[in-house]
Amino acid sequence: MRPLIGVSTYLEQGARWGVWELAAALLPAAYPRLVQRSGGLAAMLPPDEPARAAAVVARLDGLVVAGGPDVDPACYGAERSPRTGPPAPERDAWELALIEAAWAARVPLLGICRGMQLLNVARGGTLVQHLDGHAELVGVFGGHPVKPVPGTLYAGIVPEEVTVPTYHHQAVERLGAGLTPSAHAADGTVEAVELPPREGWVLGVQWHPEMGDDTRVMRALVRAAASGAGPAR
Repeated sequence: MRPLIGVSTYLEQGARWGVWELAAALLPAAYPRLVQRSGGLAAMLPPDEPARAAAVVARLDGLVVAGGPDVDPACYGAERSPRTGPPAPERDAWELALIEAAWAARVPLLGICRGMQLLNVARGGTLVQHLDGHAELVGVFGGHPVKPVPGTLYAGIVPEEVTVPTYHHQAVERLGAGLTPSAHAADGTVEAVELPPREGWVLGVQWHPEMGDDTRVMRALVRAAASGAGPAR
């Protein structure tokens, strides 16, 4: 059986399709397509009451916290920079609850871009609120090389330096408790973080694997989910 992989979604007040313009829970199609290409079944997880996160995670084999808006600096005790985007409080609260539930249940977890930043915040870390050079044009994905740290989970998945699709202007500042950097950009920016194996399969990447052709990171999550680590199996 293909493992069921939940992917968190946006919650937008005005989305347009056909004749409609309505509030919508949405997700770029590249996310579920990557899950499907990697051997999993994709389920979209729109923001809900944080108290329901454990019940949702209990039905999953794996979890992806997707990219999206800037994390509210209040979540890590910082003042808002003028260059930080508008807050998304419902999504922050929901995804932090999903992350905590996944850790508690040892459900394999992959954070992508914003998702990696939330992993760091959930462990007590902080973020750089603006970083030049990692988003080239508004609305256009760029790319830069990332180098794995030998001996890490990520290096076991992608052992060589690769150029990855990227679009972000925030990054890890102070690492959260227990997290290990597992890849870096040429300028030293932390590009991947992970927890030790004794705490389960947990990986965050700063880039957007859904926008590229390399499926190795998602396939590794799907394999971990299929191995029986998730309670739904």
